[in-house]
This record gives sequence, structure tokens and C-alpha cells, in this order.
Amino acid sequence: MYCSPCFKTRRSGLSSAVNAPVSESFSAKIPPADGAHADGAAFSGMALNGATKAAISRMNISEPTPIQEQSIPHLLAGQDLIGQARTGSGKTLAFAVPLAEQCDPSVRQVQALVLVPTRELAIQVSGVMKALASAQRLRVTLLYGGRSLRPEFTALRNGAQIIIGTPGRTLDHLRQGTLDLRSVRFLVLDEADEMLDRGFAHDVEAILSRTSSGRQTALLSATMPEWVAKTAKKYLRNPVSVKVDADLQALPTVEHVVYTIQKSDKIEALKTLLNQRDDAPVIVFGKTKHGVTKLAKKLDTLGYPVGALQGNLSQNARERVMLNFRSGAAPILVATNVAARGLDVQGIGQVINYDLPDSEQLFTHRVGRTGRMGRSGEAITFITSDEERKWREIERSLGRRFARKAWSADRKPEHRRGR
Repeated sequence: MYCSPCFKTRRSGLSSAVNAPVSESFSAKIPPADGAHADGAAFSGMALNGATKAAISRMNISEPTPIQEQSIPHLLAGQDLIGQARTGSGKTLAFAVPLAEQCDPSVRQVQALVLVPTRELAIQVSGVMKALASAQRLRVTLLYGGRSLRPEFTALRNGAQIIIGTPGRTLDHLRQGTLDLRSVRFLVLDEADEMLDRGFAHDVEAILSRTSSGRQTALLSATMPEWVAKTAKKYLRNPVSVKVDADLQALPTVEHVVYTIQKSDKIEALKTLLNQRDDAPVIVFGKTKHGVTKLAKKLDTLGYPVGALQGNLSQNARERVMLNFRSGAAPILVATNVAARGLDVQGIGQVINYDLPDSEQLFTHRVGRTGRMGRSGEAITFITSDEERKWREIERSLGRRFARKAWSADRKPEHRRGR
């Protein structure tokens, strides 16, 4: 524990980290050797608290990824930041480390707020944040819908210092007077492009209006359209921009296969692909909640080990689906775009765009579920005749043309994963 003056003294020594050299090298997660939990074992080039380094080592991480290496020093120095990096690049740790370093365990007020678009991402970010915060004796509280408010009321009354929340539930607490954000000095919008889009923008703006204008703000996402940077000017002060491996064309670990197909042939084509899968988990993306539910039921009837994830499920049902997917009990996940962002399941071998997404951002996030952290993966996309125009728009926005194959109902091409 630190008293406030001691904490400020400790923190003042961190600003020099921004001048540290930035390496172009990248080391993925590496299991530590015996004794790797010693203070200097992880992120040794950064001016971090020993407890933080030990917590990172316990995650089996020794060296920062590029987005972490380039973002953490700026955030430790108190600068606002716009960070863009491909999915699976370690963006969560990039903001979680400085957040844990800069929150004061002796102050029993909310000092940091991380807003995320989905419950699944909230749970995932919370897991990383708690691993770091517990080492600093900081309290982390998770706020999301689909469950009772009572445990959240209790956690907030007990003096939470870090909040991870979805916009709707966070706003509920603000309106009920159970959450006070006036002491927040570190705010993160994770998946910033979605958080500032029309679906969430009103709620996010209402939340931000309850925080101090002097706060430090970070925006992170795998996709960052130009309009996000323009919108962000309202919320950030002279932000530093960090962009690492954000180009879809720079993802050599993902092999793309695009099929032109008749709508009536899609289910048989999907069955063929699933019959040829290996043991790795597969995500099949549909467009609508009803369509995903219907497709999953059809596959289940045919004997495939499948689960369905869509926004109308209760929280218990969503957690059960994800538990079965992660454990391998149901390694085929049929999902809406709720699974396109933040879902971190190790070793997803294949993503199948059964229905085409509406934008290049969603396409990037979907295919980013595979080929993560240097592993290989495959993204398969079905294009029907009524989706041709939308597909051309996606290709144009991505600045890339994909080779196509025709899927024939009479002569199914043999598909083998080149991995």
C-alpha cells in the first residue's frame, strides 16, 4: 500500500520511460524459465513496478508485443493515445499495464474506466486487469447487463478503483447514483470504432460527460476509420498515434479463400467444410440473430458439435456457450458479429463468413479471430450473387482484391487447409 505522497513520488519516476528506444522485434508469449517470476523477468526495458512485472511473468509473458512496447511508455507519461493494431496483438495489456501502474490503491474512489462493446469482451478484459490489479491491491469491478445488479452494487460500495463496463450497464449505474466517475483520471475506449459509432455513441458521450475533462484518454482498436480520429478530437488532448501491423494485407498468418456460391448451396458447402475440419475450433459467422439460431439448430440436428452465440441469449446461456466452445465440447461456434470483437480463444483454426458482413471493419475483425499471435489460420468467405456489390465495396475499402473460386453443387472442390 502507498500513501498518496509516496504514490506520487513513485509515479513521477515513470515519465522517463517515454524516451526509451522502441524495438522492431516481436516476441510472442513465451513460458518463463524457473524463477521467471523475479521482478526483472518481464518487460525488463520498461520502468514498471516489480509487482507488475511479476504479474506479467505469471501470465507466461516475457517480452512486450509491438503495440505494448510503443504504447505503454506514452501512457505511463500521461499522454492521450490512439492505438491501432491487429486483433491478437496484445492491445489489452497495452492499456492495462499503465492503468494498474497509475491507479492509487490508497484512494477508495473510481480512478479508471474501461468501456467495451460486449459482455464477452468485458469479462475477458476484466480477467487481464484483475491479474495486474491484484498485485497492486487494486479493486476491479465488472459492469455488464444480463445479470443481477446486486453484486455490482455491493462491489461499488466496497470501493472499486477500476471499472470495466459496457456502456448500457455503466449508464444505468450513473443514473441510479450508484457510480461516481468524477475521480476518473484514466479512461479507455476499447474497440473504439464501435464505441464511437451510432449504436453506442450517445451512451458513451453521456458517460464521458460525467468524467473530468482533465482525464487521460486512450482509444484502441484493430480498425480505425478516418471518422474515428475526427470524432476523437472531442475527447482527447494532443493524442499520440500508434499504428502497428494494422493492415489486413500484412497478415501472412491468415490464408483467405473466397467462394462464389448459390444461396441454395451454402448449407451443403458449409457441411463439406466442417467435415474436412481438423481438431481446431471453428467460428461460422451469420448475419442475424434469427439466422444464427436457425443455422445452429440445423447443424445440431445433423450431429455437429455446435453452439450458437447471439445477442438475445441470457448471460448464463452466453457463458455456457463460450465455456463449451473453449473446452472443446462444442468446437463449432455459429455467431453474429457479437463474436467478431475481443473474443480470445486460443488456436481458432478457421473462420467461415457464411453471411457477408456489412463493412470492411467487421470483415477485418471477423477474420482476426484466427491467425492470432503468430499462429496460422484460414478465413473462408461465401459470396452470393446479391452480395457482389457489397463484396466489391469491402475489397475497395481494404485496398485488396481476393482470388475467387466457384463452388459447384455438382462438383464440390476438395478443400484442404493449407496449414
